[in-house]
Amino acid sequence: MATHIVRELLDRNHDHTDALPAGYFDAVQTRQEPTVVSVSCSDSRVPQGGMFAVDEPGYLFTSSNIGNQVADEYEGEAVIDGNLMFPVHYTGTRVVAVVGHTRCGAVTAAYRWLTEDEAVDQPGVRKRVEELVPIVEDGLASDRVDADAEPAAVIDQLVEYNVERQVQFLLDHDALSDDVSVCGFVYDFHGTYGDVAGRTYAVNVDGEADPAAIRSALPEEYDEFVRSLLDSP
Repeated sequence: MATHIVRELLDRNHDHTDALPAGYFDAVQTRQEPTVVSVSCSDSRVPQGGMFAVDEPGYLFTSSNIGNQVADEYEGEAVIDGNLMFPVHYTGTRVVAVVGHTRCGAVTAAYRWLTEDEAVDQPGVRKRVEELVPIVEDGLASDRVDADAEPAAVIDQLVEYNVERQVQFLLDHDALSDDVSVCGFVYDFHGTYGDVAGRTYAVNVDGEADPAAIRSALPEEYDEFVRSLLDSP
């Protein structure tokens, strides 16, 4: 038995409860009204709440999977994943954040599947990576990704391309009402977008992917948080 890991987790929980202020859960004991629902890659290096400094309960409804994917299949139809639709439909959440990250393993696997014929064997992982393959294939064929760059650079471009495609799927889907905003971000811990490790860069806001247009809608002090690796749409 992995009792040493159980002990470690319980010790970490002890630290967690010791750090909570009195009344931490008082406002959310009976209901939640999260402002944002985010879908992030489930990579262990990507702290979904931590990247936005969320230290209070009830603000961020979180969902994660490899490749930060927003779609699922139900009765042969592409639907919005229920982990995202639950807070939108039942708790009044009106902002969805799609968060990719540099050097994403799932995007890398899809890229290698296409360029090196390196398919994924494990069925559950294969299903998720296979869903990314058409997106990566489109990205490589587009004029927005430099497919001749070094593989790491190509993958980071494809990460952003994937975020855009996930955002667009949500915006195009009838199940998401027009009063719900969808934003795309990339969490950078490789120094790809800039020199601040762990910075989250806004790459898409309600379908707008032009950095100049996004910057113009924000106060000037946020200019450094808006970057893109892709050629303009």
